[in-house]
Amino acid sequence: MQLSDIDSANNLVELFLKRADAKGDAPMLGVKRGGAWQTTSWREAAETVCILAENLRALGLEQGDRVMLVSENRPEWCIADLAIMAAGCVTVPAYTTNTERDHVHILDNSGARAVIVSTEKLSQPLLPAIMRTGIAEHVIPIDGIRKYQQGNLACHAWPNMVKGDAVAARKAVEERIAAIGRDDTACIIYTSGTGGAPRGVLQHHGAILCNVAGAADILANDFGLDADERFLSFLPLSHAYEHTGGQCLPIAVGAEIYYAEGLEKLASNIEETRPTIMVVVPRLFEVLRQRIMKQVDKQGGAAKALMDRALALGERQAEGRYRFGDKTLNFVLERLLRPKIRQRFGGRIKAMVSGGAPLNPDVGVFFQAMGLTMLQGYGQTEAGPVISCNRPNAGIAMHTVGPPLRGVEIQIAEDGEILCRGELVMHGYWRNEAETRRTLKDGWLHTGDIGHLDEKGRIVITDRKKDMIVNDKGDNVAPQKIEGMLTLRQEIAQAMVSGDRRPYVVGLIVPDAEWALEWANANDEKFDMKELQGLPAFRSAVRAAIDEVNRDLSVIEKVRQFAFADEPFTIENEEMTPSMKIRRHKIRERYQPRLDALYRS
Repeated sequence: MQLSDIDSANNLVELFLKRADAKGDAPMLGVKRGGAWQTTSWREAAETVCILAENLRALGLEQGDRVMLVSENRPEWCIADLAIMAAGCVTVPAYTTNTERDHVHILDNSGARAVIVSTEKLSQPLLPAIMRTGIAEHVIPIDGIRKYQQGNLACHAWPNMVKGDAVAARKAVEERIAAIGRDDTACIIYTSGTGGAPRGVLQHHGAILCNVAGAADILANDFGLDADERFLSFLPLSHAYEHTGGQCLPIAVGAEIYYAEGLEKLASNIEETRPTIMVVVPRLFEVLRQRIMKQVDKQGGAAKALMDRALALGERQAEGRYRFGDKTLNFVLERLLRPKIRQRFGGRIKAMVSGGAPLNPDVGVFFQAMGLTMLQGYGQTEAGPVISCNRPNAGIAMHTVGPPLRGVEIQIAEDGEILCRGELVMHGYWRNEAETRRTLKDGWLHTGDIGHLDEKGRIVITDRKKDMIVNDKGDNVAPQKIEGMLTLRQEIAQAMVSGDRRPYVVGLIVPDAEWALEWANANDEKFDMKELQGLPAFRSAVRAAIDEVNRDLSVIEKVRQFAFADEPFTIENEEMTPSMKIRRHKIRERYQPRLDALYRS
């Protein structure tokens, strides 16, 4: 398939319709219903998108009106998103984990005139928010919701909204989108935010198309594109990373999109759907790595010996070191170990792309050693969101996030901040001129990340500028590096380190539940996390794990003291973003006295 038309496309809908015409009755969207995978063809999707677009216009929606979309990942998400844009409107995705307060903020800030919601459950925090703000005039439930006192809010059933004359709808959509250019806003994506209220990022069609073109260039030139490429969509589509990488990119390259059923069924979904590309956040890779290593440890014997030798070889290859016998060892691993690991990922994986948060290099080396190509990307919502990505032809180095995508310009400021320029950069924050001026200066996006370019032009991220710990001696400490190393230990599920303007670094630790259960059984203790944390022997076991990590840290980075958290950091308790990054300000609000006490002990 020719990909040059991505660069010449005026908008995302135009590109989608062109792909749909070319692919016809080939499957586009896959979902598991009633225990079986069902697909929607490109032709069916295009017809539904155009009909829904015209029915949205029939409600009175006009050019530039915002439409909020609240749904889990499913075919209707993709269809609704494209239909909103085909209607000349702007999609406002919202997380399914949002509270009523979150919805109020987005509805009030965006001024959305209509809302599409998937299920009764998701409507429960949403409808009160709609009533409170009084801005939205229409609600469109996909699966149907219970009756409520409507007032001025009109309810339109999804089945009725996707009925109509497909030919007439297509003609009307084509006439409308002919006037939509690359500079026009496609969506307003509210950043989940590790601090403060979410801000609406104005992503224009050109920003996403620029991103997609750069990513497609990597896939085509480094891996080759086949007619049956398949993506497995798992991350929330309300997140810019999944929206661009898990939806717009597969559409642009004519790939199928299958929707995972959830985290608990992800492993089986991978084996069933046999994806060729996966877009995932680092935390999931860390979990998969731990599971594989635990299973191999239990097998022991030859399996464990092979794993150990594979990891040792992977480390040598990552460092550019080779020794006699490595070629033979690599051959043995390709015959005895790696095929079994690949099979757990469906057997067709070309690449797994990690983004949304920093990937610990050890995790990347692990998957590379297992024969799975791991690419780490970097970016932020304000940049479409992908700025750079590792690619085999440029040499994959796990301590870097690769060279900038095609069409992206990078500059390092005097204080080490990474600046970015190109069509991918947002036009600003919706209704927030002050923050826009602070972030965009002379066309350069100030990312807030600290880093540098290595000798091959690959970006090396040191840390978030605002997250950097500066101790009482003025030394800079990158917390994410330490946290990543801590959470690679089987004893530790989550960690946050602190130490700004303090003499040393301290940590807040969430023990791994599986490990804690095994420890309790081995020590004849009741498995109760709170009670276990009060046992000196349990604390000593966690302390020993931290000390192992400290051996590989510099003096200023070592975690000298630690405390246990009361519960895991989750989206529900607002201590983690939907993209699995910890929200430091929320955790500090809750645990600051406990952290302060560590400097008095």
